[in-house]
Amino acid sequence: MKKIKVTAVSYLNTKPFLYGIFQSPIQDEIELSLDIPSECARKLQSGEADLGIVPVAVIPELATPHIISDYCIGAVGAVTTVCIYSDVPMAEISALYLDFHSKTSVALAKLLLDKYWRHNPVLLDGTEGYISKIGGNVAGLVIGDRTIGLSKQYKYVYDLGEMWQKYTGLPFVFAAWVANRELDADFINRFNVALKIGLDHIPQLVYLLPTQSKEFDFDLTEYFTHHISYNFDAAKKIALQRFLTEIDTKVMVEAL
Repeated sequence: MKKIKVTAVSYLNTKPFLYGIFQSPIQDEIELSLDIPSECARKLQSGEADLGIVPVAVIPELATPHIISDYCIGAVGAVTTVCIYSDVPMAEISALYLDFHSKTSVALAKLLLDKYWRHNPVLLDGTEGYISKIGGNVAGLVIGDRTIGLSKQYKYVYDLGEMWQKYTGLPFVFAAWVANRELDADFINRFNVALKIGLDHIPQLVYLLPTQSKEFDFDLTEYFTHHISYNFDAAKKIALQRFLTEIDTKVMVEAL
């Protein structure tokens, strides 16, 4: 049997999914690689992967995108790990570094700057080490595990999940399980079962994760259960379509 190539984000927020996969027979049907979000997107675009949990901004770039799962990486309000960090209030930010890890977060930041904050700082491409350059009137968008502890270092923290909700009244979908071709329905069902196993075992998973969370007083249980919202429900489907439309994208996605 030919294995399905799967790419998944290596951040904390996907650990419940990975735990479920490794606790399920589905692991024998897939070839899994762990990558940063932008690399997940690249692999799906190039055909190096058949399925991945990818930044949703990449969906319009796929010829035949299929959202195959009942689950996603979403937030209803503050997400805590996708934020703009600054020493000064938004109106005084003159330049903003953009995290190179995720197209979705960059697109969301640009959208909010334009339509919510109505502010136009110089946008800078973040490269390795850019976080150390945040200071004064230069702010930075940072996503993922690297955000842990940063809120204590900067006076102003703008959570993009929270800002999107204030702008639209909707939740947000940062990443979804997307295939670049139609997959077997039985496989999809088994895959969803595996993901649910992981979500159902978050309390056990928390004990297995040796992270810097204790050092920075980062509550993993709260993060997994209150800040990340995993169900790809009707409200998130509406929110995702709204986001794609807001970034001037017209795309037909199966499952939306």
